[in-house]
Amino acid sequence: MIPTAAVVVVTLFTLGVGTLGLRFARTTSNFFVASRAVHPVWNAFAVGGEYLSAGTQLGLAGLVLVFGADMLWFPAGYTAGYLLLLLFVAAPLRRFGSFTIPEFAEGRLGSTGLRRLAAGFVLVIGWLYLLPQMKGAGITVRAITGAPYWVGVVLVGLVIALNLTAGGMRGITYVQAFQYVIMVTAMAVPAIILLVAWFGDGSPAITQPEPVRFGEVTDIEFRRDTTIDVRTPIEVVVLDGSVAALDADGLAMSPRRGTVPLVVGSHEIADGSLIRFAGGDVVPHQADIEAADGDRWAAPMTGGPGGGHPLYFVYSVMFATFLGTMGLPHVLVRFYTNATGSDARRTTVIVVGLLGMFYVWPPLLGALGRVYTPELLVTGETDATVLELPAAILGGSGGEWVTGMVAAGAVAAFLSTSSGLLISVASAISHDLVGGGVRQFRIAVWAASGVAVVLGLGAEPFRINVLVGWAFAIAASSFCPLLVLGIWWAGLTKRGAAAGMLAGGGSATLAIAATMLRIVDGGWAGALASAPALWSVPTAFVVAVVVSRLDGVPPARARQHLAILHLPDPGAVDHAPSA
Repeated sequence: MIPTAAVVVVTLFTLGVGTLGLRFARTTSNFFVASRAVHPVWNAFAVGGEYLSAGTQLGLAGLVLVFGADMLWFPAGYTAGYLLLLLFVAAPLRRFGSFTIPEFAEGRLGSTGLRRLAAGFVLVIGWLYLLPQMKGAGITVRAITGAPYWVGVVLVGLVIALNLTAGGMRGITYVQAFQYVIMVTAMAVPAIILLVAWFGDGSPAITQPEPVRFGEVTDIEFRRDTTIDVRTPIEVVVLDGSVAALDADGLAMSPRRGTVPLVVGSHEIADGSLIRFAGGDVVPHQADIEAADGDRWAAPMTGGPGGGHPLYFVYSVMFATFLGTMGLPHVLVRFYTNATGSDARRTTVIVVGLLGMFYVWPPLLGALGRVYTPELLVTGETDATVLELPAAILGGSGGEWVTGMVAAGAVAAFLSTSSGLLISVASAISHDLVGGGVRQFRIAVWAASGVAVVLGLGAEPFRINVLVGWAFAIAASSFCPLLVLGIWWAGLTKRGAAAGMLAGGGSATLAIAATMLRIVDGGWAGALASAPALWSVPTAFVVAVVVSRLDGVPPARARQHLAILHLPDPGAVDHAPSA
């Protein structure tokens, strides 16, 4: 009851604050960039609320639970990316005065076709990044209310569409700033409470050399057909449903209830089954989760979803997260709302501090999840770690209250990030592809939200933070080269920029699609496809430079544009062409 009330309160709060922006949202500038009048501190809180997505509120703890130390590169990269954004992009991009990244591409390089190409990548990145937000909504609502997964997906689609059509960027700025406060509070306070409870529970060790074991008799309900891998023979009790097990000779046994021996190997468990595992049994893993013993889990460069190549995976994550931040459309649009380039730089500095206050907590919860919620390794629902931990550690009304706080933070996370992403996608459609104003923006919001809901319904099998990492990889491979070269090199041409985006962003998109469809799986091919940033980002830079050199004729106003980008702020003046 308490977690459900928390979800309702945060949702109503989001709608209420968002509608306040209706008083101000009368012009195109208000809708797209809040009239470029947002204070740096207020804007930094809004960036924090927008950036701390379901991937960090839910998915990061789940990744740490499964893969351990190597997953700490995700929060490090998410934060360090803002340092590169501060050094290379924030102030110059604001001085140029665009509404969107595609508009910057056209204004800097004088190509309508390049603007449309950039808008296409905004749609790809935006919708891909919306998938983990939709999944976060689905699993949060299901975990606290028991409602089907699709209810949460549809709910978040409706809420963010209503909010954006009411207040645009002006309204959502207030919402996101307050939601950052909700998120960091809802993560830090429960984490401290649970850590204190852990110390008071005889301090069960988080890291042990042997495999993870059930601490007590555990009943697990399976919400979909699941394949589990058993490494040590165990016996389970089927309370409801069925298990298609193998006998000692590897022959299939008929699905049955009662006591079922599970030999080493893979076994099928039917949707809706309720299975009892004995205390002390080695925890089987859902087939897509590679088992990691304590020593391997705690040591860096030994695991991760990298197709058996952990060192490559770590470096590719670093490329994607360090460079992808400056290519995320929903993040960059926030810097357009500052009054000057100097304000944009101050916003970035504050954001780094705000992110540091948050990212210390999810890895700790993921480590606790390895002790208290090992059953999530069996079902594969590791993204629900922070939602399940309070009941597992505290139980009773205390666990319910803490779960309510965590649920409030999760709702704030996926609503805030989804709002920023939907603004970027709708702006790309209405401002860069259609060339309309406020009315077209509102129509685009509902259309983009509908697409996000449909895609989100199919996102349940994927881990939240893996989806986020893929969005970062495409952003790093497409917009990072465009922005860095466009801001710092007068020799970039429109054909060079287009070729770089297609070579880097296009190849990363195809590699990720092949991974999602399981066309490529395992080995070096799987590693290269599932984590493409390490090769796709350099490809984009090299192709952009080579093609530009072959062109040999940069835009006539290139040096004038670079002067606008780098000279001290003349004031809040727009230099980009209007739509």
